[in-house]
Amino acid sequence: MSTVSTVVGGISFWYAREGTPAPREPLPGDTGVDVCIVGGGYTGLWTAYYLKKAVPFLNITVLEAKFCGYGASGRNGGWLYNGIAGRDRYAKLHGHDAAVRLQKAMNDTVGEVVRTAAEEKIDADIHQGGVLEVAHTPSQLARLKDFHSVEIAFGESDRVLRGARETAERVHVTGAVGSSWTPHGARLHPAKLVKGLADVVEALGVTIHESTPVTEIKPKHAVTPYGTVRAPYVLRCTEGFTASLKGQKRTWLPMNSSMIVTEPLPARIWDTIGWAGRETLGDLAHAYFYAQRTADDRIALGGRGYPYRFGSATDNDGRTRPETVAALRELMVRLFPTTAGVHIDHAWSGVLGVPRDWCATVTLDRSTGLGWAGGYVGSGVATANLAARTLRDLIQQDSGQAGPTELTTLPWVNHKIRRWEPEPFRWLGVHGMYAAYRAADRRESTSPRPGTDPVAKVADRIAGRH
Repeated sequence: MSTVSTVVGGISFWYAREGTPAPREPLPGDTGVDVCIVGGGYTGLWTAYYLKKAVPFLNITVLEAKFCGYGASGRNGGWLYNGIAGRDRYAKLHGHDAAVRLQKAMNDTVGEVVRTAAEEKIDADIHQGGVLEVAHTPSQLARLKDFHSVEIAFGESDRVLRGARETAERVHVTGAVGSSWTPHGARLHPAKLVKGLADVVEALGVTIHESTPVTEIKPKHAVTPYGTVRAPYVLRCTEGFTASLKGQKRTWLPMNSSMIVTEPLPARIWDTIGWAGRETLGDLAHAYFYAQRTADDRIALGGRGYPYRFGSATDNDGRTRPETVAALRELMVRLFPTTAGVHIDHAWSGVLGVPRDWCATVTLDRSTGLGWAGGYVGSGVATANLAARTLRDLIQQDSGQAGPTELTTLPWVNHKIRRWEPEPFRWLGVHGMYAAYRAADRRESTSPRPGTDPVAKVADRIAGRH
């Protein structure tokens, strides 16, 4: 094994390869605009993009605490796919047909991002190979078949169920006994997408102020150390960093996810793995993994490490614990044994936003002009785009420029969520939940029975996931 050290943190591998963007000027003082967007990630930038394209005369300002893409948008696994957090709950609350409309909108969103990136000449290493989710154990296979049937019931008639042999012909994951594939997914380079999008938005005439942390959002005001931005509409697009805002500590929980990426792998290793279709790859474990084959032939793989920091704290520039790096490497080698001797070039972490009921939402309070979108629970690469187009339509409707649209009537619009419990109950609950999931995965790995481990079912109910 190589003795070259692994880079840990430094935001992410994506930025280590691309370099951080040239800094934009911070807010110079108090100002007034038509729309103020707090957060320079996918949600904020897509919202600025669609609003400015729809109403070119709007004066729009984006405020970003660090630099555009510093958070989850520049650290994620590069899964542009059609999953959305909370769909099953929305089906219970609003009916099956409403949830089918939401799912169809997500299916279409994958193509929307691919098309828009091409139109705007954003080269983000996008490859639309779909999403392959595999099962390793009898319990996972049972869940996979149930999952596949449910997805078809929600309108994915083009989803394909594969057995062990067919799965291995696509990607040779050791021990895989089956898989489900959807075409509604693509691999991409997260930092290239967010950097390109920021450049496009700026070229349209949107003002972006970086190194400008917002400390408080209130009706018609976004407060920063350098001044206050006043606007009829103030939109919170801060996802996992929402807890840093005044009064938002318990709104969304900042859940940690960690990743590793290998050195570029030689052809002899790819010959043993396959993966020629470059699908994004995941599994049906309770503590699941997610992975992609990068444009330069690395494996980038992520999963839960240290799931949550006390008091909703966020990480320091992607710093990752050594035991998390070791666990992710062990998982990768278990999936792909021929990678046992390869070097891990980089490891990093980031936070994603988790609402108490695990439901993504998009909201505009017409009485205050405050709006927000997020709580994507790790599915934000595509969901952020749908949320942005929905915020655009909600603002146009509220300002009298347009009426209701298909997007403004989707069931996740204006969904209300209760707050997370105070500490130490938050910390105890999250760590207890993931300890239960890992224990359930261990028991399922040695059990010949196809049923889901009872402890995992209890953890799901306590967490509010089902």
